[in-house]
Amino acid sequence: MMTPQEAADLFRSDDLIGIGMAADAVRRKLHPDGVVTYIIDRNINYTNFCTEYCSFCAFYRPMGHKEGYVLDHETIFQKIQETVDLGGTGILMQGGLNPDLKIEWYESLLSAIKRRFPQVWLHCLSAPEITCIAEVSGLSLTDTIARLRDSGLDSIPGGGAEILHDDVRKRISRLKCSTQEWIDVHLAAHRLGMRTTATMMFGCGETIEQRVHHLEIVRRIQEETGGFTAFIPWSFQPENTSLGRFVKEEATGVEYLKNLAISRLYLEIILNVQSSWVTQGLKTCQVGLRFGGNDVGSIMIEENVVSAAGARNKATEEELRRLIRDAGFVPKQRDSLYRTYFLN
Repeated sequence: MMTPQEAADLFRSDDLIGIGMAADAVRRKLHPDGVVTYIIDRNINYTNFCTEYCSFCAFYRPMGHKEGYVLDHETIFQKIQETVDLGGTGILMQGGLNPDLKIEWYESLLSAIKRRFPQVWLHCLSAPEITCIAEVSGLSLTDTIARLRDSGLDSIPGGGAEILHDDVRKRISRLKCSTQEWIDVHLAAHRLGMRTTATMMFGCGETIEQRVHHLEIVRRIQEETGGFTAFIPWSFQPENTSLGRFVKEEATGVEYLKNLAISRLYLEIILNVQSSWVTQGLKTCQVGLRFGGNDVGSIMIEENVVSAAGARNKATEEELRRLIRDAGFVPKQRDSLYRTYFLN
């Protein structure tokens, strides 16, 4: 098992191809069938009201702002119906931290979605959102997650992780949940039998040691619970954000591929690592399939948060399938738990 020092040494290494080949070997060991997966789902951002003022976010609006919104049920239903009509199997629903929305609002929404769309997997609500819901509702994390699960929540995305190091979080998102609170949400969900994903937003001025610290936390959780289905690293988008004034240069394609490969090597205990096209584009995503990635994520029918910060990449299902085939792999549609056995 790779040590933190070994990971730090790789981040400082110039041997990009060697690192990529090592990560590709791990990918082949874990996925010997040569399949690369993707999902058809939709990001629904149910509210942009938020109290956290994260410096990397161009999506949120302060409470009471004239551009703020909370989507009503019918609007959300319409978005889900459009997703189902396109062959979608899941919904990734996240929003700002809105203290006006207590647990009952979420229970009503989730149960209403499940009544109308029982076949749709609800992969929703990041750790900061769940922490906020618990606080404004006067509930423990475990009770909050259990009630959301019982209302229809199927799994929890890894959003809100950014870099799991409080020195970084105090600089870029000082009001958002702490590293320990993010950990506590995922541990509580895993102990309740739910699966979650883990993410990393790098390139926001963090050190190599802080990146490795993030990977170590994710690995320790997985060692304890086995609850993560996938790890998804992506690069900070500085455009339109206040943090972008201090982080002038986006992570390069080389930096992205190195981070992806080291993630695959360090987190061999997590079955799936996603090569992202949303921030880096389709070509870099394709190369990432030889740097440890075995999944390309979603066609992303709708996405508002990263695009607000300047990411404008788009992809259709056929584009993703061609990207995968041209890289020498077999494309297969998956569901939110990375299952492909009942799909094409």
